[in-house]
Amino acid sequence: MISVPKSRPNEIIIGLNDRDPSYHDVYCLNLTTGARELLIKNTEKVADFSFDLNGNVRLAIRQMEDGGTELLRIDDNKYTRIAQCTFEETLSPSRFHKDGKRVYMITNKGKDVNLSRLVLFNPQTREEEFVDADPEGEVDIAGAAFASDTDELVATVYVGDRVRIYPREERLKKDLDLLRNKFPEAEFSVLSSTLDWRLFLVNVYSDVDPGSVYLYDRNSENLTLLYRLRPELNSEYLAFMKPVRYKARDGVEIPAYLTTPRGVAPKNLPVVILPHGGPWARDTWGYGAFTQYLANRGYAVFQPNFRGSTGYGKEFLNAGNGEWGTGIMQHDITDGVKYLVEQGIADPERVGIFGGSYGGYATLAGLAFTPDLYRAGISYVGPSNLITLIKSVPPYWAPMLKMFHKRVGNPDDPKDRERLMRQSPLFSADKIKAPLLVIQGANDPRVKKAESEQIVVALRDRGRDVEYLLAEDEGHGFRSPENSIAVSAAMERFFAKQLGGRMQEEMSGNLSAKIAELTVDIGTVTLPDTAGSALTETSPLR
Repeated sequence: MISVPKSRPNEIIIGLNDRDPSYHDVYCLNLTTGARELLIKNTEKVADFSFDLNGNVRLAIRQMEDGGTELLRIDDNKYTRIAQCTFEETLSPSRFHKDGKRVYMITNKGKDVNLSRLVLFNPQTREEEFVDADPEGEVDIAGAAFASDTDELVATVYVGDRVRIYPREERLKKDLDLLRNKFPEAEFSVLSSTLDWRLFLVNVYSDVDPGSVYLYDRNSENLTLLYRLRPELNSEYLAFMKPVRYKARDGVEIPAYLTTPRGVAPKNLPVVILPHGGPWARDTWGYGAFTQYLANRGYAVFQPNFRGSTGYGKEFLNAGNGEWGTGIMQHDITDGVKYLVEQGIADPERVGIFGGSYGGYATLAGLAFTPDLYRAGISYVGPSNLITLIKSVPPYWAPMLKMFHKRVGNPDDPKDRERLMRQSPLFSADKIKAPLLVIQGANDPRVKKAESEQIVVALRDRGRDVEYLLAEDEGHGFRSPENSIAVSAAMERFFAKQLGGRMQEEMSGNLSAKIAELTVDIGTVTLPDTAGSALTETSPLR
């Protein structure tokens, strides 16, 4: 979904890649009839388009050959470059100004600029006007809010340890004060509003509340509870999350979040390290399903925003370039474990690691490159071989592939290929000692099934302790409730055996059957054909 023109409430503008899987054409979609009208046939390899408030296409974003980004002005199907930045910088149109001439843009372009800020940019004159940056000089801008009645900028948002909202008008400040007084320990966000900006749907959430949605009437200042996202989940049983900071081995401060079991002293606990996916993303304060589940079973849960994470400036992000596995990104996670041990929080003999996508890779890297640090690991749709990962990127990632080559590596470059092999856990499978549980969706377009099966075969053939769960009807992360519950039960059982946490002994027949259905006999797993060409140099599975 690209644009929702306010003046045409029955239409939205969408991107669709049914003609070319790599690039999205632009359509106007009628919400009543489902009819779609082609607006732009994307033959210019554009990654994204920007529309003004009236639904007119004005700008395009395209990746350059060197991995950088160029901003293009569109005039009668003619594309003119009006700005550009390197792959290590950001140049992202956010929303057009109501004057139709300028566009709000988030950028950190410039040698003297680290944190992303909000500017107003004129596509015709190419003049730029500063609007806002983090008053605390800590993080990138996370968002901007606009009034639906006037289209004026009314607030900017920054996410440090917690969310910080800076209102730009007195009326909104009054609203925020009311919400903060009502919910002093919570965060809140506006889900939607009426066009006159009188009624709001407000989501109120915290570390121990997945969210409750209220109707807020600005005129009467009344808040009416509409529903709770998970009403059966009692907050008094959930664990508190707190922001922490620790020093990496090179002295850089790493932000993280620590959740410890409720009612238990944070001393000598079994710990699960939970690296986020992406990796160009970050963890934030709030409710996390896996976080709470693991804390309830007796584990401290540690979520580090290692270098390569977004939100903390381009220097912090770019420090992760080329640093997967054997570099800074993994070192920051390792140093987080050492911090927990030094603080007396973690029992060094009961540290596990679990993550999805990049977090799954970080799990495999942790077991392979720091084999004495962890007692168990769970890789959830995690890549094991960076060469086959990059070679098999889905078509819709094609517009960003150059950036991937710059930030991770290019398998076709001999030097990069050699480094990527060193950073791939698969090629160091012989070093893995800790038991491993691998979880995979057969239809995953991002991390192919081969990524999991390569590491399963490698460990099996070396006599290592490895288990494999495969869902034939899932992709990059499980969606079916039955599959998700089965995976959670298997995870609980696995960590209880390896780390000594609590587990629910009884299990329904249906759940037992589902776990059995997902469990693969590792003796039947074979080396995927798609992996062969990437493995011939060292033959790690032989």
